[in-house]
Amino acid sequence: MSSRHQTSYIAVIGGTGAQGIPVVRGLVKDKKYKCRVLTRNLGSQRAKDLVAMGNVELMEGTFASEPDLRKLYQGCDGAFINIDGFNCGEKTEIFWAIRSYELALEAGIKFYVYGNLDYVYKKSGYDPNFRCGHYDGKGRIGEWVLAQNQVNSARMGVSVFTTGPYIEMAIAGLAAFTPTVIDGIVTWRFPLGDGAVVHVSLDDCEHYVRWIFDHPERSNGMDLEVAIDHIQYADLAAAFQKVTGKPAKYVDVDLDTFWNTGRNKQLANTGGGFNSDPTDPSFMTYRQNFTGFFNMWKHSAGNKGVIRRDYKLLDEIHPNRIKSAEEFFRREDERGRKLGLGSLWDRVQKDNLKPILKIGEDRRQGKL
Repeated sequence: MSSRHQTSYIAVIGGTGAQGIPVVRGLVKDKKYKCRVLTRNLGSQRAKDLVAMGNVELMEGTFASEPDLRKLYQGCDGAFINIDGFNCGEKTEIFWAIRSYELALEAGIKFYVYGNLDYVYKKSGYDPNFRCGHYDGKGRIGEWVLAQNQVNSARMGVSVFTTGPYIEMAIAGLAAFTPTVIDGIVTWRFPLGDGAVVHVSLDDCEHYVRWIFDHPERSNGMDLEVAIDHIQYADLAAAFQKVTGKPAKYVDVDLDTFWNTGRNKQLANTGGGFNSDPTDPSFMTYRQNFTGFFNMWKHSAGNKGVIRRDYKLLDEIHPNRIKSAEEFFRREDERGRKLGLGSLWDRVQKDNLKPILKIGEDRRQGKL
């Protein structure tokens, strides 16, 4: 690693989130890196779990505060920034993501990693049917950060880490892809058609972000777009059935049916994030935001549509990455049994569906 970008102390925003936990784990597991994690609640179980990893210190505060950001960055060499844009809202993320980058430069951070999502509105050719606020908010900043890097690279290196829906959401509660059990059949009922979702394994995020920090000479200026595969939900259901021996199916529905009869119908006309202001012209309802979300995947089958990935590159960076829904389900079934959580079949029952996202665990109660 170039000494100019040698990173040992990393400031982290989003460390207690679903993605942040494995990212921090990957950084500190061999004590090569230390992490200072910003959190609103020093006493939360997630925060305590991070400290238990070793080489992790907590700082109470919010990303929406310049004094807190300056304090977070003080003495650090690197930064991993993953703001929960769905929770805080598109406008809030755009402003504070810009400030987090600028203040990192001000503080002398040497390498900055931005947690990103696909800029789907742009990738669709600015088709309004694909407008997804929490994706586009991140995607704009991802491009902006890389553009700034063309001027500032000698002062602070940058990498953008673009993920997608976690595959863990397909077996978790209060998530975009939560299943239901109907007449004894595990059922995923979503408006995806024959499209495909670029699901990401959280455990793989541990490896990818560690690779970014370990190889700044290559990752500087890179948008590392990751995924397991383009997974069609008929294939995901078939994989679940093969692994568990229990019946599973995917049911395609149109968008109107999904919003009028699905489990999210009560959320359809509510704000997308807890800070949403219905009087703000930028306001998007849950339905508006996630209509673009589902259209994105409906038009991304076969790695030939709106959202694409370079799987050859991912195989090079992470040869042991999870490469299919079946492989993920087998690992999860084994892991769950070892931890006393039960089989996959046990875990998808109504009373056993646990949130994987912090926003679900918090029941959308919180502050910036």
